[in-house]
Amino acid sequence: MAKKILIVEDDRSLASVIEYNFESAGYQVFCAHDGQDAINQARSKQPDVILLDLMIPIVDGIEVCRQLRSESQTRDTPIMMLTAKAEETDQLIGFSVGADDYVVKPFSVRVLLERVKSLLRRNERVQSGGSDIVSNGGISIDRLKHRASINGQPVDLTPSEFRLLDTLIRNPGRAFDRSELIDLALGGDTLVLERTIDVHIRSLRKKMGDLADLVQTVRGVGYRFREINS
Repeated sequence: MAKKILIVEDDRSLASVIEYNFESAGYQVFCAHDGQDAINQARSKQPDVILLDLMIPIVDGIEVCRQLRSESQTRDTPIMMLTAKAEETDQLIGFSVGADDYVVKPFSVRVLLERVKSLLRRNERVQSGGSDIVSNGGISIDRLKHRASINGQPVDLTPSEFRLLDTLIRNPGRAFDRSELIDLALGGDTLVLERTIDVHIRSLRKKMGDLADLVQTVRGVGYRFREINS
């Protein structure tokens, strides 16, 4: 079955170019030209991936991402932001609200196609790799259902936060440097800043509440999941 992709872009000529190339590559493509339409189509079409421009009318891309991440039917949908904003702070804001990847304009459509394929593969690996459920220290991760719980209570994680916690909890005591976490949790071909991991960790710890100290900072290296009773 063809993968469904939602293109959110107010530049209609650019949207048409992207649409043509993804349809030629075998995708089922939907287009939205403003933020409210993007939210409505994401809910109704249930795309496999969303390409989201930030500078769009009615509801901007950051708010679109934030809303989609807050709703159960769209919170796990991979979102790739497309934007002319290339500053480091812009990337960090994008990832902090739940983006999975960030592509700066102008871009090669061929490269964009490969980035989308990679994003879809990463999600499939999380769903199919290793045992379905792992629990440690009061935290439980269910890959099959793509759910996480803390002390028995469900917690809403962005797809990137989910993959990051899944990577850490399956390797208690192992110290990961930031580049490793980008490779393992976000995908090695994702062009993101190492500081992006810090943004995800900060958000993840906030959602973990009293168990936040299970994700430890390893000074000069990166992060690890604390070994219980060690």
